[in-house]
This record gives sequence, C-alpha cells and structure tokens, in this order.
Amino acid sequence: MGKNKWARFKENETFALLHQPVFKDLFGSDFALKGRWGKDFFKNENPIVVELGCGRGEYTVELAKRFPEKNFIGIDIKGARLWRGAKTATEENLRNVSFVRTKVDIVTSLFATGEVSEVWVTFPDPQPTKARKRLCSSLFLNRYAKFLAKNGTVHLKTDSQMLHEYTKALLAKNGLNYTFANNDIHANNASAGSVLEIQTTYEKIFVDRGFPITYLQFALPQNTALVEPDDFTFDMNVPKAKTQR
Repeated sequence: MGKNKWARFKENETFALLHQPVFKDLFGSDFALKGRWGKDFFKNENPIVVELGCGRGEYTVELAKRFPEKNFIGIDIKGARLWRGAKTATEENLRNVSFVRTKVDIVTSLFATGEVSEVWVTFPDPQPTKARKRLCSSLFLNRYAKFLAKNGTVHLKTDSQMLHEYTKALLAKNGLNYTFANNDIHANNASAGSVLEIQTTYEKIFVDRGFPITYLQFALPQNTALVEPDDFTFDMNVPKAKTQR
C-alpha cells in the first residue's frame, strides 16, 4: 500500500463528518445514529439523501452545495476514495454532509424506517453476470425500501445501457413506473441546469470516451417485495466502458 493511502487513512480519522464503524459491529446490529441522524448529527429535521457507492464523494458534496435545505450522506467501503469527499466537505465547512465507510450490503443497519427521502446510485459496477449484486437488483431495492420514506425516490445514473434497461425491466415486472428516463443525458446539452450536469471522475472519463450516460428516476414503495425480471436479456456486445470502478 502506498504512503499516500496510509496518509489518507490517517487523516480520515480526523474528520468529524466521516464515520468508520467496524464491520462486525454493524453486521446483525444497528449503527448508533440509526433513526437519529437528523437529531444527533445534522441537528435539524431536513430530508436525508443517501448516495450509495459514492466513491470520492463528488456527487454527495455537489448536491449538498446546491441543496442546503437537505442533508446528504455518502457511503462507500474504500477509505482512500472517501478521503477526498470528506476533506472537501470539511475544508468548505459543509454542515449538511456526512460519509460512512462501510459496505452497501449492510445499509439497513444505518437507517430507520422512513428516515431517508432519496437514494442516489451513481456509476455502480453493472455486474453483467451477477444480477443479485447489482445495486438496483430486487435484493438491494428491497433493502432500500426498508428505510425510504413513503414513495421515496431512487436515482440511477450510469454509463451501462444494460443496467439502465435491466432496471426498467425490473420495475415493469413489479408493476412500477419510472418517473423519468433518459438514454443519453448529455445529448444536445440536455442535462444543463439540472443536478444531472454534476459529473463524477468516472463520468468524465466515460463522457470523454464517447459513452452515453443514462439516468432513471423512480419512486419505491415502502417495505416492498420486488422480484427479478426473469425474461430480461440484453445484447452484451453493445460497447461499454472498460474503466475499473
């Protein structure tokens, strides 16, 4: 491991807005702030928005700047990446930002029923051969439904056309409609002036390589029991980004 990573890990320990719970303490039990994020951490009752797999935290930080009336929490397992978002938010004194270093698999340990108003999933690994590992699979969406507010919003932004179409097929399979869908948000400058114009490091790489960026927004009922779209197929020969996530 490089010295730079060790330095970042050490500095992470100094950021009051970065939580690094021990994995074994969350597995099968609840995080101390579960159900108390607004009262005990943010000190307000504003809506909470969560970004899953937030990487360097660029989206979380930029959303927080644009919407000071909301609270934002970015979650990722890689501490060296989270360092960037935590450092920026700390230096800019953003009071409506927090980060948690943990696995998305145990996200239900972090939030209570109805505690979160929106979930962003930005450029996740599309997992082309392992549907259940996709962060928008029925397995994960059912988990989000446990802590989302009534008809809470899910945003999926990805370079993977397969993941985009798979998620639409999953919604259709379960009788749900999407609020908005776009197969190429940057075509004809369509994202200008909206939160979709925010670009992560990965997105900039994908855009530079000519890959269209897709976006899907939908409401998720509380405590739902979604199932997989058994008949979903996709032409995997469609060009896709090769960048490691």
